[in-house]
Amino acid sequence: MKTIKTQINDFNQKCNVILESGENYLKKANEGIQLCNKALSLLKDKVEQHDFENVPEEIDFFKNYKPVPMSYLIYFTEVRSCELRMPKAGTSYKIEFLQKELKKINKFFYKNADFVHYMEQGYSYLDHQFFTRNQRDNFPFTPMTDYYQFPEFSTAQDMLWAKVKAMYRYIHHIREALKKLEVSNTEIFEEKKHKVLVWTAPKTALIELIYALYSNGALNNGSADINRITSSFEDFFNVKLDNVYKTYNEIKERKSSKTKFLEELMLNLHQKIHKEECV
Repeated sequence: MKTIKTQINDFNQKCNVILESGENYLKKANEGIQLCNKALSLLKDKVEQHDFENVPEEIDFFKNYKPVPMSYLIYFTEVRSCELRMPKAGTSYKIEFLQKELKKINKFFYKNADFVHYMEQGYSYLDHQFFTRNQRDNFPFTPMTDYYQFPEFSTAQDMLWAKVKAMYRYIHHIREALKKLEVSNTEIFEEKKHKVLVWTAPKTALIELIYALYSNGALNNGSADINRITSSFEDFFNVKLDNVYKTYNEIKERKSSKTKFLEELMLNLHQKIHKEECV
């Protein structure tokens, strides 16, 4: 039987195929919801059949594994709802609708600021309360329409953690939707001040760097996934990265060095330091 880690890896691969396909948002969302429900059902069956050997193992599952498909389920559900409720005519009406969605997301993060801070700082002192089923009689969240949830397969905060991760992705979706409406970034996102930085090296090099940071857990204490890191780099460096997972596979299949760009960075930095020390 596949291990949980293998199941999550398989899920991520299939999810990336959906996300990088050329289908419209609504079709992607419908396919994504089906994939997520299937993945969660398999994880639920595995937990029911084998359960956990100890509390740390239970915490690890509900903190790091279940939220992966759960967060995508919430994300795809939000995207589907957004697409179905989007005004059918009038650019100004569509812009107003999407801006209201951003306000709702901001309210969500404001309401859960303490929990978001706890998770993104990598704390663990409350994990036994947040991510074990001992606290399931005291769920702090209200049921969310169309979200996959079973009390015996849930902890006090694994759903909330999944929604936090989903809302970061949903922000990127709304930004992309606004860009397609040709609304200027300065008008909508006044906080974005990185227009002077443009990625001029090959896109493959940037993807190599993204995967290096992801594998090292260098961002948000390892809680940031590939899609979130990629969208942040796209925003920061004003670049569009397509087929990220496919490019990563091509990197793995290189005949020569698989970390060419990273090695160049290291070599150039060593040379710079050496020159400065010799002055």
